[in-house]
Amino acid sequence: MTIDPRQMSLDEQLELLFQGTEYGDPELERNMRRELRQRLEEAQRTGRPLRVYLGVDPRTSDLHLGHTVPMRKLRQFQELGHTAIFLIGSFTSLVGDPSDKDKARKLMSFEEVMANARTYTEQAFKVLDPERTVIRYNHEWLSKLTFGDLIHLASHFTVQQFLARDNFRKRYDKGDPIHLHEFFYPLMQGYDAVALEADVQIGGTDQTFNIIVAGRKLQEAHGQRPQVGIFLPLLPGTDGKMKMSKSLGNHIPLKASPEDMYGKIMSVPDEAMPLYMRLLTRWTPKEIAALEADLQAGRLHPRDLKMRIAREVVEIFHGPEAAARAEAHFVRVFQQREVPADMPTYTLRPGQTVLEVLVAAGLVQSRNEARRLIQQRGVRLDGQVLDDPRAPFPGPGVLRVGKRRFVRVAEAEP
Repeated sequence: MTIDPRQMSLDEQLELLFQGTEYGDPELERNMRRELRQRLEEAQRTGRPLRVYLGVDPRTSDLHLGHTVPMRKLRQFQELGHTAIFLIGSFTSLVGDPSDKDKARKLMSFEEVMANARTYTEQAFKVLDPERTVIRYNHEWLSKLTFGDLIHLASHFTVQQFLARDNFRKRYDKGDPIHLHEFFYPLMQGYDAVALEADVQIGGTDQTFNIIVAGRKLQEAHGQRPQVGIFLPLLPGTDGKMKMSKSLGNHIPLKASPEDMYGKIMSVPDEAMPLYMRLLTRWTPKEIAALEADLQAGRLHPRDLKMRIAREVVEIFHGPEAAARAEAHFVRVFQQREVPADMPTYTLRPGQTVLEVLVAAGLVQSRNEARRLIQQRGVRLDGQVLDDPRAPFPGPGVLRVGKRRFVRVAEAEP
Protein backbone atom coordinates (compact mmCIF):
# COMPACT_ATOMS: atom_id res chain seq x y z
CA MET A 1 0.00 0.00 0.00
CA THR A 2 1.18 3.51 -0.85
CA ILE A 3 -0.11 6.32 1.36
CA ASP A 4 -1.87 9.20 -0.39
CA PRO A 5 -1.88 12.16 2.02
CA ARG A 6 -4.58 13.88 -0.06
CA GLN A 7 -7.00 11.13 0.92
CA MET A 8 -6.19 11.21 4.66
CA SER A 9 -7.51 13.68 7.19
CA LEU A 10 -5.18 15.13 9.81
CA ASP A 11 -6.68 12.78 12.40
CA GLU A 12 -6.05 9.79 10.14
CA GLN A 13 -2.45 10.87 9.56
CA LEU A 14 -1.92 11.23 13.29
CA GLU A 15 -3.36 7.77 13.97
CA LEU A 16 -1.11 6.25 11.32
CA LEU A 17 2.00 7.94 12.67
CA PHE A 18 1.22 6.86 16.24
CA GLN A 19 0.28 3.33 15.20
CA GLY A 20 2.39 0.84 17.16
CA THR A 21 4.08 3.49 19.30
CA GLU A 22 4.85 2.93 22.97
CA TYR A 23 5.67 5.61 25.55
CA GLY A 24 5.18 4.09 29.00
CA ASP A 25 4.15 7.54 30.23
CA PRO A 26 0.62 8.71 29.29
CA GLU A 27 1.48 12.38 29.85
CA LEU A 28 4.52 12.18 27.56
CA GLU A 29 2.40 10.52 24.86
CA ARG A 30 -0.30 13.20 25.14
CA ASN A 31 2.29 15.95 24.83
CA MET A 32 3.94 14.34 21.81
CA ARG A 33 0.58 13.84 20.09
CA ARG A 34 -0.34 17.47 20.72
CA GLU A 35 3.00 18.76 19.45
CA LEU A 36 2.96 16.55 16.36
CA ARG A 37 -0.56 17.69 15.51
CA GLN A 38 0.62 21.31 15.71
CA ARG A 39 3.56 20.55 13.42
CA LEU A 40 1.35 18.73 10.90
CA GLU A 41 -1.11 21.64 10.86
CA GLU A 42 1.74 24.07 10.26
CA ALA A 43 3.12 21.89 7.47
CA GLN A 44 -0.27 21.88 5.75
CA ARG A 45 -0.64 25.63 6.16
CA THR A 46 2.88 26.68 5.11
CA GLY A 47 3.76 23.90 2.68
CA ARG A 48 7.03 23.27 4.57
CA PRO A 49 7.49 19.53 5.13
CA LEU A 50 8.65 18.31 8.53
CA ARG A 51 12.27 17.22 8.93
CA VAL A 52 12.02 13.70 10.33
CA TYR A 53 15.07 11.64 11.14
CA LEU A 54 16.07 8.18 12.23
CA GLY A 55 19.60 7.58 13.44
CA VAL A 56 21.25 4.17 13.21
CA ASP A 57 24.62 3.05 14.51
CA PRO A 58 26.07 0.49 12.07
CA ARG A 59 27.98 -1.55 14.64
CA THR A 60 27.19 -4.75 12.69
CA SER A 61 26.72 -5.41 8.98
CA ASP A 62 23.53 -7.47 9.20
CA LEU A 63 19.98 -6.27 9.73
CA HIS A 64 16.95 -8.26 10.84
CA LEU A 65 13.23 -7.44 10.86
CA GLY A 66 13.52 -5.77 14.26
CA HIS A 67 15.85 -3.15 12.79
CA THR A 68 13.25 -2.21 10.17
CA VAL A 69 10.53 -1.19 12.63
CA PRO A 70 11.65 2.47 12.94
CA MET A 71 12.43 2.49 9.21
CA ARG A 72 8.80 1.60 8.51
CA LYS A 73 7.71 4.58 10.62
CA LEU A 74 10.14 6.86 8.73
CA ARG A 75 8.65 5.55 5.47
CA GLN A 76 5.16 6.59 6.67
CA PHE A 77 6.35 10.16 7.25
CA GLN A 78 8.07 9.99 3.88
CA GLU A 79 4.89 8.97 2.07
CA LEU A 80 2.97 11.76 3.79
CA GLY A 81 5.30 14.19 2.02
CA HIS A 82 7.82 14.97 4.76
CA THR A 83 11.62 15.05 4.53
CA ALA A 84 13.00 11.67 5.63
CA ILE A 85 16.58 11.79 6.92
CA PHE A 86 18.39 8.49 7.44
CA LEU A 87 21.29 9.39 9.70
CA ILE A 88 24.27 7.05 9.81
CA GLY A 89 25.93 7.26 13.22
CA SER A 90 29.42 7.30 11.79
CA PHE A 91 30.71 9.08 14.91
CA THR A 92 28.28 7.89 17.61
CA SER A 93 29.08 4.31 16.58
CA LEU A 94 32.65 4.82 17.76
CA VAL A 95 31.24 4.99 21.31
CA GLY A 96 28.07 2.89 21.02
CA ASP A 97 24.76 3.64 22.71
CA PRO A 98 24.76 2.40 26.33
CA SER A 99 20.97 2.80 26.69
CA ASP A 100 20.08 -0.90 26.81
CA LYS A 101 23.43 -2.32 27.90
CA ASP A 102 24.72 -3.49 31.29
CA LYS A 103 28.32 -2.83 30.32
CA ALA A 104 30.32 -0.55 28.04
CA ARG A 105 30.28 -1.38 24.35
CA LYS A 106 33.47 -2.25 22.50
CA LEU A 107 35.07 0.77 20.80
CA MET A 108 35.08 0.57 17.01
CA SER A 109 37.27 2.10 14.35
CA PHE A 110 35.92 4.60 11.83
CA GLU A 111 36.84 2.19 9.00
CA GLU A 112 34.76 -0.62 10.55
CA VAL A 113 31.79 1.69 10.97
CA MET A 114 31.86 2.96 7.39
CA ALA A 115 32.16 -0.56 5.98
CA ASN A 116 29.05 -1.58 7.91
CA ALA A 117 27.26 1.62 6.89
CA ARG A 118 27.38 0.63 3.22
CA THR A 119 25.44 -2.57 3.86
CA TYR A 120 23.02 -0.72 6.18
CA THR A 121 21.92 1.71 3.50
CA GLU A 122 21.54 -1.07 0.92
CA GLN A 123 19.27 -3.01 3.27
CA ALA A 124 17.41 0.09 4.51
CA PHE A 125 16.31 0.89 0.96
CA LYS A 126 14.20 -2.26 1.05
CA VAL A 127 11.91 -0.16 3.27
CA LEU A 128 12.71 3.47 2.45
CA ASP A 129 12.25 5.15 -0.93
CA PRO A 130 15.84 5.88 -2.03
CA GLU A 131 14.67 8.71 -4.30
CA ARG A 132 13.16 10.57 -1.35
CA THR A 133 15.65 9.74 1.41
CA VAL A 134 18.35 12.12 2.60
CA ILE A 135 21.44 10.24 3.81
CA ARG A 136 23.62 12.02 6.36
CA TYR A 137 26.63 10.99 8.47
CA ASN A 138 27.06 12.54 11.91
CA HIS A 139 30.86 12.71 11.66
CA GLU A 140 30.14 15.66 9.37
CA TRP A 141 29.51 17.83 12.45
CA LEU A 142 30.53 15.83 15.52
CA SER A 143 34.14 15.43 14.36
CA LYS A 144 34.41 19.23 14.09
CA LEU A 145 33.37 20.03 17.69
CA THR A 146 36.12 21.44 19.89
CA PHE A 147 36.78 20.60 23.53
CA GLY A 148 35.22 23.96 24.35
CA ASP A 149 32.10 22.93 22.45
CA LEU A 150 31.93 19.71 24.47
CA ILE A 151 32.19 21.64 27.74
CA HIS A 152 29.34 23.89 26.61
CA LEU A 153 27.13 20.90 25.67
CA ALA A 154 27.89 19.12 28.95
CA SER A 155 27.01 22.23 30.99
CA HIS A 156 23.32 21.65 30.27
CA PHE A 157 23.21 18.35 32.19
CA THR A 158 23.99 16.99 35.64
CA VAL A 159 25.68 13.74 36.61
CA GLN A 160 22.53 12.92 38.60
CA GLN A 161 20.46 12.99 35.41
CA PHE A 162 22.71 10.38 33.84
CA LEU A 163 22.93 8.18 36.93
CA ALA A 164 19.14 8.19 37.20
CA ARG A 165 18.96 6.20 33.96
CA ASP A 166 18.01 2.61 34.71
CA ASN A 167 21.04 0.92 33.16
CA PHE A 168 23.56 3.33 34.71
CA ARG A 169 21.88 3.17 38.11
CA LYS A 170 22.00 -0.62 38.17
CA ARG A 171 25.67 -0.64 37.21
CA TYR A 172 26.46 2.03 39.81
CA ASP A 173 24.61 0.16 42.56
CA LYS A 174 26.46 -3.07 41.69
CA GLY A 175 29.81 -1.33 41.59
CA ASP A 176 30.25 -2.14 37.90
CA PRO A 177 32.34 0.34 35.91
CA ILE A 178 30.69 3.23 34.07
CA HIS A 179 33.17 4.78 31.67
CA LEU A 180 33.20 8.52 31.23
CA HIS A 181 32.97 8.31 27.44
CA GLU A 182 29.57 6.60 27.78
CA PHE A 183 28.18 9.91 29.09
CA PHE A 184 29.19 11.52 25.79
CA TYR A 185 26.71 9.46 23.77
CA PRO A 186 23.51 11.36 24.72
CA LEU A 187 25.33 14.64 24.12
CA MET A 188 26.35 13.47 20.66
CA GLN A 189 22.88 12.23 19.77
CA GLY A 190 21.29 15.36 21.18
CA TYR A 191 23.58 17.50 19.04
CA ASP A 192 22.52 15.49 15.97
CA ALA A 193 19.01 16.93 16.43
CA VAL A 194 20.50 20.42 16.55
CA ALA A 195 22.65 19.91 13.44
CA LEU A 196 19.70 18.48 11.48
CA GLU A 197 17.21 21.07 12.81
CA ALA A 198 14.89 18.13 13.38
CA ASP A 199 11.15 18.41 13.85
CA VAL A 200 10.72 14.72 14.68
CA GLN A 201 13.06 11.94 15.78
CA ILE A 202 12.11 8.26 15.64
CA GLY A 203 13.63 5.72 18.03
CA GLY A 204 13.05 2.72 20.24
CA THR A 205 11.61 2.93 23.74
CA ASP A 206 15.18 2.74 25.07
CA GLN A 207 15.90 6.12 23.43
CA THR A 208 13.63 8.27 25.64
CA PHE A 209 16.51 9.93 27.52
CA ASN A 210 18.54 10.61 24.38
CA ILE A 211 15.61 12.06 22.41
CA ILE A 212 13.53 13.83 25.07
CA VAL A 213 16.09 14.90 27.69
CA ALA A 214 19.24 15.40 25.60
CA GLY A 215 17.88 16.23 22.14
CA ARG A 216 15.08 18.61 23.14
CA LYS A 217 17.19 20.39 25.78
CA LEU A 218 20.07 21.04 23.39
CA GLN A 219 17.73 22.24 20.66
CA GLU A 220 16.17 24.74 23.06
CA ALA A 221 19.65 25.85 24.15
CA HIS A 222 20.44 26.56 20.48
CA GLY A 223 17.25 28.53 19.90
CA GLN A 224 15.37 25.75 18.11
CA ARG A 225 11.92 24.39 18.80
CA PRO A 226 12.33 20.98 20.49
CA GLN A 227 11.68 17.90 18.39
CA VAL A 228 8.78 15.49 18.76
CA GLY A 229 9.79 12.00 19.89
CA ILE A 230 8.17 8.97 18.24
CA PHE A 231 8.95 5.84 20.25
CA LEU A 232 8.48 2.25 19.11
CA PRO A 233 8.64 -0.99 21.11
CA LEU A 234 11.20 -3.70 20.46
CA LEU A 235 9.93 -6.38 18.09
CA PRO A 236 9.75 -9.85 19.69
CA GLY A 237 11.68 -12.60 17.95
CA THR A 238 10.51 -15.98 16.73
CA ASP A 239 9.96 -17.08 20.34
CA GLY A 240 7.33 -14.33 20.68
CA LYS A 241 8.79 -13.11 23.99
CA MET A 242 12.37 -11.88 23.90
CA LYS A 243 13.40 -8.97 21.68
CA MET A 244 14.55 -10.04 18.23
CA SER A 245 18.30 -10.49 18.41
CA LYS A 246 20.96 -12.31 16.43
CA SER A 247 22.75 -13.19 19.68
CA LEU A 248 19.57 -14.83 21.02
CA GLY A 249 19.07 -16.80 17.80
CA ASN A 250 15.45 -15.66 17.44
CA HIS A 251 16.00 -13.20 14.59
CA ILE A 252 14.68 -13.13 11.02
CA PRO A 253 17.46 -11.73 8.79
CA LEU A 254 16.64 -9.37 5.95
CA LYS A 255 18.98 -11.47 3.83
CA ALA A 256 16.91 -14.61 4.50
CA SER A 257 15.40 -16.26 1.42
CA PRO A 258 11.68 -15.57 0.82
CA GLU A 259 10.81 -19.13 1.85
CA ASP A 260 12.89 -18.93 5.01
CA MET A 261 11.49 -15.52 5.97
CA TYR A 262 7.92 -16.69 5.38
CA GLY A 263 8.46 -19.90 7.37
CA LYS A 264 10.08 -18.08 10.29
CA ILE A 265 7.19 -15.62 10.55
CA MET A 266 4.75 -18.54 10.54
CA SER A 267 6.65 -20.02 13.49
CA VAL A 268 6.11 -16.89 15.64
CA PRO A 269 3.43 -17.45 18.34
CA ASP A 270 -0.03 -16.06 17.56
CA GLU A 271 0.05 -13.59 20.47
CA ALA A 272 2.87 -11.62 18.82
CA MET A 273 0.91 -11.04 15.60
CA PRO A 274 -0.78 -7.77 16.66
CA LEU A 275 2.66 -6.19 17.09
CA TYR A 276 3.90 -7.65 13.80
CA MET A 277 0.88 -6.12 12.03
CA ARG A 278 1.42 -2.69 13.53
CA LEU A 279 5.20 -2.58 13.27
CA LEU A 280 6.10 -4.42 10.06
CA THR A 281 3.25 -4.12 7.56
CA ARG A 282 2.10 -1.30 5.29
CA TRP A 283 -1.48 -1.63 6.56
CA THR A 284 -3.40 1.39 7.89
CA PRO A 285 -5.05 1.52 11.34
CA LYS A 286 -8.45 0.98 9.67
CA GLU A 287 -7.25 -2.13 7.82
CA ILE A 288 -5.72 -3.58 10.99
CA ALA A 289 -8.85 -2.84 13.01
CA ALA A 290 -10.97 -4.66 10.41
CA LEU A 291 -8.68 -7.72 10.50
CA GLU A 292 -8.78 -7.80 14.30
CA ALA A 293 -12.58 -7.52 14.26
CA ASP A 294 -12.80 -10.46 11.83
CA LEU A 295 -10.44 -12.46 14.05
CA GLN A 296 -12.47 -11.69 17.18
CA ALA A 297 -15.73 -12.63 15.46
CA GLY A 298 -14.34 -15.92 14.20
CA ARG A 299 -14.54 -14.87 10.56
CA LEU A 300 -10.75 -15.10 10.24
CA HIS A 301 -8.61 -18.00 11.50
CA PRO A 302 -5.39 -17.02 13.37
CA ARG A 303 -3.39 -19.16 10.93
CA ASP A 304 -4.86 -17.32 7.95
CA LEU A 305 -4.09 -13.93 9.52
CA LYS A 306 -0.50 -15.03 10.15
CA MET A 307 -0.21 -16.13 6.51
CA ARG A 308 -1.41 -12.69 5.39
CA ILE A 309 1.19 -11.04 7.59
CA ALA A 310 3.95 -13.37 6.38
CA ARG A 311 3.05 -12.73 2.75
CA GLU A 312 2.92 -8.96 3.30
CA VAL A 313 6.34 -8.85 4.99
CA VAL A 314 8.01 -11.07 2.39
CA GLU A 315 6.47 -8.94 -0.37
CA ILE A 316 7.99 -5.79 1.16
CA PHE A 317 11.50 -7.23 1.08
CA HIS A 318 11.41 -9.58 -1.92
CA GLY A 319 8.48 -8.49 -4.11
CA PRO A 320 5.01 -9.95 -4.80
CA GLU A 321 6.15 -12.84 -7.01
CA ALA A 322 8.65 -14.11 -4.45
CA ALA A 323 6.02 -13.76 -1.70
CA ALA A 324 3.54 -15.83 -3.70
CA ARG A 325 6.17 -18.53 -4.27
CA ALA A 326 7.11 -18.54 -0.59
CA GLU A 327 3.49 -18.98 0.42
CA ALA A 328 2.98 -21.79 -2.09
CA HIS A 329 6.13 -23.45 -0.76
CA PHE A 330 4.86 -23.18 2.81
CA VAL A 331 1.48 -24.66 1.92
CA ARG A 332 3.08 -27.51 -0.02
CA VAL A 333 5.74 -28.41 2.52
CA PHE A 334 4.16 -27.57 5.86
CA GLN A 335 0.41 -27.84 5.48
CA GLN A 336 -0.15 -30.53 2.86
CA ARG A 337 2.67 -32.71 4.21
CA GLU A 338 1.83 -31.94 7.85
CA VAL A 339 5.29 -30.65 8.57
CA PRO A 340 5.53 -28.72 11.87
CA ALA A 341 6.03 -24.97 11.50
CA ASP A 342 8.18 -24.83 14.62
CA MET A 343 11.45 -26.73 14.30
CA PRO A 344 15.15 -26.23 15.03
CA THR A 345 17.32 -24.43 12.51
CA TYR A 346 20.68 -25.65 11.23
CA THR A 347 23.02 -23.26 9.43
CA LEU A 348 24.62 -24.87 6.40
CA ARG A 349 28.41 -24.61 6.12
CA PRO A 350 30.11 -24.35 2.73
CA GLY A 351 31.02 -27.65 1.10
CA GLN A 352 29.06 -29.93 3.44
CA THR A 353 27.72 -33.19 2.04
CA VAL A 354 24.29 -34.65 2.70
CA LEU A 355 25.77 -37.13 5.18
CA GLU A 356 27.71 -34.42 7.03
CA VAL A 357 24.61 -32.27 7.44
CA LEU A 358 22.59 -35.17 8.87
CA VAL A 359 25.28 -35.81 11.47
CA ALA A 360 26.02 -32.18 12.30
CA ALA A 361 22.32 -31.29 12.62
CA GLY A 362 21.83 -34.10 15.14
CA LEU A 363 19.28 -35.96 13.02
CA VAL A 364 21.18 -39.24 13.28
CA GLN A 365 23.32 -40.93 15.91
CA SER A 366 26.09 -42.01 13.56
CA ARG A 367 27.34 -41.83 9.99
CA ASN A 368 26.27 -45.46 9.51
CA GLU A 369 22.71 -44.59 10.48
CA ALA A 370 22.81 -41.68 8.05
CA ARG A 371 23.92 -43.95 5.19
CA ARG A 372 21.21 -46.50 6.03
CA LEU A 373 18.44 -43.87 6.05
CA ILE A 374 19.63 -42.37 2.78
CA GLN A 375 19.75 -45.85 1.20
CA GLN A 376 16.17 -46.46 2.40
CA ARG A 377 15.04 -43.18 0.76
CA GLY A 378 14.12 -41.82 4.18
CA VAL A 379 15.83 -38.44 3.77
CA ARG A 380 14.01 -35.60 1.98
CA LEU A 381 14.63 -31.89 1.43
CA ASP A 382 11.38 -30.00 0.75
CA GLY A 383 9.84 -33.32 -0.27
CA GLN A 384 12.64 -34.31 -2.65
CA VAL A 385 14.52 -37.54 -1.88
CA LEU A 386 18.26 -37.18 -1.21
CA ASP A 387 19.85 -40.47 -2.29
CA ASP A 388 23.59 -39.76 -2.39
CA PRO A 389 25.36 -39.37 0.98
CA ARG A 390 28.50 -37.92 -0.65
CA ALA A 391 26.68 -35.31 -2.77
CA PRO A 392 26.98 -31.63 -1.81
CA PHE A 393 23.97 -30.59 0.23
CA PRO A 394 21.56 -28.86 -2.21
CA GLY A 395 20.77 -25.76 -0.17
CA PRO A 396 18.26 -24.29 2.30
CA GLY A 397 14.92 -25.93 2.97
CA VAL A 398 13.15 -28.31 5.34
CA LEU A 399 15.16 -31.47 5.92
CA ARG A 400 13.07 -34.46 6.95
CA VAL A 401 14.45 -37.75 8.26
CA GLY A 402 11.92 -40.53 8.64
CA LYS A 403 8.45 -39.41 9.69
CA ARG A 404 9.10 -37.25 12.74
CA ARG A 405 12.53 -35.64 12.57
CA PHE A 406 12.70 -32.17 10.99
CA VAL A 407 15.29 -29.41 10.74
CA ARG A 408 15.09 -26.13 8.87
CA VAL A 409 18.36 -25.76 6.94
CA ALA A 410 19.39 -22.14 6.43
CA GLU A 411 22.24 -20.67 4.43
CA ALA A 412 25.12 -19.12 6.32
CA GLU A 413 24.91 -15.32 6.43
CA PRO A 414 27.52 -13.70 4.18
